[in-house]
Amino acid sequence: MENLSGNPVESHKSDVLPASASAYLDPHYWDDRFSHEEHYEWFKDYSHFRHLILDHINPASSVLELGCGNSQLCEGLYGDGITELTCIDLSPVAVEKMKQRLISKGYKDIQVLEADMLDLPFANGSFDVVIEKGTMDVLFVDSGDPWNPRVETVDRVMSMLRQIHRVLKTHGTFISITFGQPHFRRPFFSNSEFTWSTEWRTFGDGFHYFFYILKKGHRMSESAECTERIDMPSISPYHDELDSEDYIFRTNIDDA
Repeated sequence: MENLSGNPVESHKSDVLPASASAYLDPHYWDDRFSHEEHYEWFKDYSHFRHLILDHINPASSVLELGCGNSQLCEGLYGDGITELTCIDLSPVAVEKMKQRLISKGYKDIQVLEADMLDLPFANGSFDVVIEKGTMDVLFVDSGDPWNPRVETVDRVMSMLRQIHRVLKTHGTFISITFGQPHFRRPFFSNSEFTWSTEWRTFGDGFHYFFYILKKGHRMSESAECTERIDMPSISPYHDELDSEDYIFRTNIDDA
């Protein structure tokens, strides 16, 4: 049996699932996981949100992907003509395996670097677009009450956002693909120290996945920001989604 990402479900669960959600914050967990796992897509693969992402990226864009892991997102972007790509991950295992995979497929222009998203090694204004898919969600695994997250969680998330805002060009765009609902993400995204506007869209069938677009230098008043109205349904995922790690991951966060 496979989930929507094409990953074997039962073997994936037993081989890589951590004993607790907090293990997602442990770099050793990811090194061990990536040493055994060749590919996994958090929150759907590129084909499910391609129509959204191409509205905000063009072939001339310089793009930074945070927490690339073993995702094939960069390959999807490259296939659409977006070739100035830099991928980073904290795990040296993930970085080395990604480099080998991309070279074997002929994607020699994509840079893959070992780096910490809380302390990005890039100059101010380096990128037109920064993308994260599921990476920020990891910072929330031990957040406690989602309406009043722990101070440590707030500090980590704000550090990440400050780094993203810093490395974006003057009118750059930050794209965040996540489970995080607007009422939990907007207090972070709308912090007064940032100059970006905030919009969001949704995609997915059984789950709602959120696609946030933050445009630096375009901040508007909160009431004027253009957003998509969301009527949140009760979660009724398909059977294969119930078996996916996305569902388990979301359940762990919601219960944190």
